[in-house]
Amino acid sequence: MGTGECVLGIDIGTTSVKCCLVDVNTKELISSQKKDTCSDVPSELGTEGSKQDVPRILSALQMCISRLPREGMRKVIRIGVCGQMHGCMLWKHGHAWEQKPENDRYEIREVSHLYTWQDSRCSQDFLSSLPVPNSHLAIASGYGCATLLWFSKNKPEKLERFDRAGTIHDFFVSMLCKLDHPIMSVQNAAAWGFMNTTTKDWNHDLLQEAGLPPNFLPKVVDSCEEAGKLPSAWYGIPANTPVLASLGDLQCSVLPLLVKNSEAVINISTSAQLCFRMPQGFTPAEQSPPACPQPVEYFPFFDDSYLAVAASLNGGNVLATFVRTVQQWSLELGFQVPQSKIWQRILALGEESQSESSLTINPTLFGERHAPDGTATVTNIDLGNVSLGKVTRSLCKGVIANIHSMMPSSMLSENGVTSIIGGGSALMRNKILHKELEDMYKLPVTLDSHGDAAYGSALAAINVKEK
Repeated sequence: MGTGECVLGIDIGTTSVKCCLVDVNTKELISSQKKDTCSDVPSELGTEGSKQDVPRILSALQMCISRLPREGMRKVIRIGVCGQMHGCMLWKHGHAWEQKPENDRYEIREVSHLYTWQDSRCSQDFLSSLPVPNSHLAIASGYGCATLLWFSKNKPEKLERFDRAGTIHDFFVSMLCKLDHPIMSVQNAAAWGFMNTTTKDWNHDLLQEAGLPPNFLPKVVDSCEEAGKLPSAWYGIPANTPVLASLGDLQCSVLPLLVKNSEAVINISTSAQLCFRMPQGFTPAEQSPPACPQPVEYFPFFDDSYLAVAASLNGGNVLATFVRTVQQWSLELGFQVPQSKIWQRILALGEESQSESSLTINPTLFGERHAPDGTATVTNIDLGNVSLGKVTRSLCKGVIANIHSMMPSSMLSENGVTSIIGGGSALMRNKILHKELEDMYKLPVTLDSHGDAAYGSALAAINVKEK
């Protein structure tokens, strides 16, 4: 390892956590660690709820961080953190974490579950009963403010147990810096809803009238602003190392890839996002938001710019559900087949299935924010198109067709986009998705493994302008 200064980048994702050390001068990856969290918790609301175990997630993260080389950790000059957007958790100030003397590890105490972006407890009737946000962004189920307002109306005793709220990455930064009150970047605040991205402030009056106590709203700061400093050395990182206010995983996964304004970036992991950068100086129209999110919305990026984003709830999670279904069918027939074997086989069969198939799969198994009541459909079934290979290929085509319906080729060409950069674990491992993407958009698609949110959060930390 070289002797240069480093930054630590951290991503707290939906299914896994990742951390990496990046050289400040060369921007080269020095070391990285990743771990699946297996943190999903059954919800009392059944399929309408989506929650995760916070201590399990942060235990996995600290294990990853402990495995990074100490030589590099001693040279860290700044820490960047990002994570799954929209979700929220609650905690009790002064009782949420504990760190034993002479020990780097934090133990998590009085915290709620993490209610994720996939949570659908907020019905359309409930959302329409809320005040109209003073924001260009509509509110949707799974957004932090909507979830908190649902609790204030339906389970007020939940809020009474706690006095702070934030994303899980805001909580992590609060813990690292021992903050009295959480600090949230404008990227994550916009993803919570009821946030005016022009004034960079909450709709305080609207939220208070709707029943949300003000102490649950984090302080909002610009992207890449410092949240605090490490009060003591941590896993070899020196005391007083600055920690940035946590960022959105979408923005951080896009940052390493989006070099030119003529490029769009697609990320297909658990969900899927296609986006491009709006011209500098663009601001979203100041008007009341629609009743529910639109297929394309404008989210804060870096340096006061915006991304045009088609954020689909259906990506790699649809394919993973298909694999689990095939596994369950096999089990019911008396055979045990590991998921890894199923993945390997269906992708191979799908690649072999080159002939055009009339089978059409609309894969919106998880609905969409602009069409929350949507379901998945399969049409044009005939005797010749129900092989495992053809079904797999049609499912992959359906995932891309759904994204295309949200952000069509015409929108990309109208905005000067001439190529697409692809990233995300599902896309990187799946040649069928790559081929269908090129065929659907009629544009070259280059895959780039740097589309990694942990690496992006490290880049954001490197790019901070010294004040």
